[in-house]
Parts: sequence; structure tokens; C-alpha cells
Amino acid sequence: MSRLDELEQRIEARDASVGVIGLGYVGLPLAIEFAGAGFPVVGFDLDPQKVEAIGRGESYIEDVSDEAIARVTESGRLSATTNFNLLSRCDVINVCVPTPLTKSKDPDVSHMARALEEITKRARSGQLVVVGSTTYPGTTHELFVPMLESSGLQVGEDIAVAFAPERIDPANQNFRVREVPKVVGGETQRCTDLACRVFESVFDNVVPVSSTQSAEMVKLLENTFRAINIGLANEVALMCDRLGLDVWEVIDAAATKPYGFMKFQPGPGLGGHCIPVDPTYLAWKMKSLNFPARFIELATEINGQMPEHVVDKVAAILNEDRIAVNGSQVLILGVAYKADVGDMRESPAIDILRMLAQRGAEISYHDPHVAELVVDDASYKSSDLNDDLLESADVVVILTDHDEVDYARVVARAARVFDTRNSTRRVVEGAEKVRKL
Repeated sequence: MSRLDELEQRIEARDASVGVIGLGYVGLPLAIEFAGAGFPVVGFDLDPQKVEAIGRGESYIEDVSDEAIARVTESGRLSATTNFNLLSRCDVINVCVPTPLTKSKDPDVSHMARALEEITKRARSGQLVVVGSTTYPGTTHELFVPMLESSGLQVGEDIAVAFAPERIDPANQNFRVREVPKVVGGETQRCTDLACRVFESVFDNVVPVSSTQSAEMVKLLENTFRAINIGLANEVALMCDRLGLDVWEVIDAAATKPYGFMKFQPGPGLGGHCIPVDPTYLAWKMKSLNFPARFIELATEINGQMPEHVVDKVAAILNEDRIAVNGSQVLILGVAYKADVGDMRESPAIDILRMLAQRGAEISYHDPHVAELVVDDASYKSSDLNDDLLESADVVVILTDHDEVDYARVVARAARVFDTRNSTRRVVEGAEKVRKL
């Protein structure tokens, strides 16, 4: 019996030790799921504060409760460490680290490479390595398989490698982690089978594909689809602005068609780790093959200009009453990239706040999920959303539609409101003070 056969038996018995590298918004929920399914799990992270918090049974991610962590740590199923030497004890290793863009908008796989280097140093026969971090097609096959095989192990014979992209949607209450189908592509069929065995333990539905490259492409297609359609919605918003139409009315009416239309909504710009980043990964890969990704480039251009459009609209709203942006009091409601989370990654609010400050606006903000932020060299702290704050603002700009905010009160107290999320759609009294994207 081979070591991979032994690993399969250990997976079936839920006796295999599972490691998760990267205990962020993807890795921590996955580690909890594996521990809840009965596997012994070790989480690895460079941040000692995260490791210590898990040890105390405390969560640092809004979607994960303290109770969920305490349940698996107190049972002994989950532990966390900064000691990567313990990777040698793990039978299954999941890589869930960030894959951002560089300043020049090129893929930055340095975090993934570092994780694979740590694994390679300690690799042994009978292990399964699963990469979950988003990347361009070919990364696993072209970069990471040779890296692992440099240890003397043969992928598919001694050690198994697969790619299984994360599909976490922060603050989504409709789909739990295990309810979102898991796409899996292995370097060989044996690798795919083993990875499917693992994920069948914690996901309701596992979807195997033919290769790691296909699995990598699946993830990029999902978010490129969203980015392009949001770009279309944003361009329609710009068109409706020129035509004097309400884009929200137009989109809502179009969405009543029972076939052939999928509703996407405009906004102040793209945010989060995936949608602004993943299409760029794909476009970068295709550029290396001399294939221009024209849809991606156009959507990126349109989505990228939305923050400037928002700032221009704020200036126009103030100008209606002969108020200059320079010296005006601007209150921003919501700086996180989406509703009901505290995630600031790629948030369009950062660019909007920066441009307003450059124009001389005095800026304050309220966000129940983001206590403070730094933009360039300026520090800001979330203010209490009281009547004095609302009444003192020359304009209130809604950038994130958090559920905790009473938008009827905002409209009643504020002199002017610019709503980029259609948050005030149900407000009747004072609606004449509201301008929309």
C-alpha cells in the first residue's frame, strides 16, 4: 500500500491531521469547518496576535463567532501556531494566504511562494497540499509543483497537489461555508480524488475539474463575470446621469424580466480582495500570451473612474447652493468596501476620501465596523452618528449601505445627501434633499 493510499484511509477515518496556512477571513472558517468535522487541525499564521486570540477562543473576524472558535479549541480539535516546523506533522495542508497586486498591477504571489517554501522544507511522502489562494492559471503547475518536487518527492506518486479556490463572501448570511460548492482540480487524477475526499467531509457538494489550471480559471471567471457586469451597471449609471434618469428605477424594472437578465448594481467603485484583483490576474496572464483581455480592460477603466465621478457629483451638489468643496464639511457614511463588514481592502472610500481632502474638504466619517483608518498621512476616527454631526455637515455621502444606519434619520437631519447605494430608496420625508448616483 502506498503512502497516498494510507492517506486516503486516514482521510476516510477523519484521522488525518489538517494544516491551514493563513488564518484570515478564508483560512479561519475553513479550519473551523475541518475541526467541526472531527479532524485534528493546526492553523499557521505569521501574526502572533491571531494565534493568541484563537488560543483564548476569541474571534477577530466578524463572520466567525467566539463560540465557534471556543467550541473547537476547547475540544482540542483546533490549535494555532507560528511554528511552521509543525507542518511536517500535517497530512493535509491548505494554503489560504493573500494574493494582492503590486503597485504596478502585477500579480503578487510572494505570500503563496513563501508558504510553499515552508512546506517544501518539511515535505514528506503521504501528504496532500491544496492551494486555495486566488492566482492566475498555471501557477500551481508551473511554479509550485516544481518547487515541491525539488524536495525529491514526485507529485501524484509520493505527494499530492491540488487547487481548490476559496468562495468566501463576507457577511453573506444566505450561504454557510459548507453550503457553497467546492471546486477541486488536482495535478493528477489521484491528486483530484484525494482532495475531493478531503473536501467531501466538510462541503455539501464538491465539483471536480480536470486540472489545477481549470480550477484556477474557474475562480477568475467567477469574479471577472461580476467585475464586468458591475462595470456595465456603472456605465449605465453614468448614462442615466447624463440623460436625467434614475438608474435604480431602470435596473429594478429591468430585473422584473424572468429570463435573460441578471441584476447587478452600480456603486462608488469596486472593493474587496477578489473582484478588483482577480480580473487583473487573468488579464496579466493573457498579456503574456499576446492576447488582449478587452472586456476586462474596459470594465477596469469604467469601475476605476467611479470614485472620481462621486467626487465630481459631491462638488456639483454643493455648487447648487454656492458652497465650495474647499472648506466644506463632508460626512461620509460607510468606508468599508461592502455592507455589514469591516473589510477595507481596495475600498473605493479610500480614493474618494483622498480626492475630497485634496480639494480642501473637511472630512468626517461614520462606520460601525471601522473604528479608524489612515489615508496617506492623515488619520481618521469614526464619529458617533448623532444629530449634531448630521446637521453640521454640508453634505452627507453614503458610500456603504450598512444595515445599522437609520437612513430616514440621516435624510431628516442632513442638509444634503448624496446616496451612491440607493440606501434611501424607502425614505419619503425629505427625499427632495437626496441626490443619487
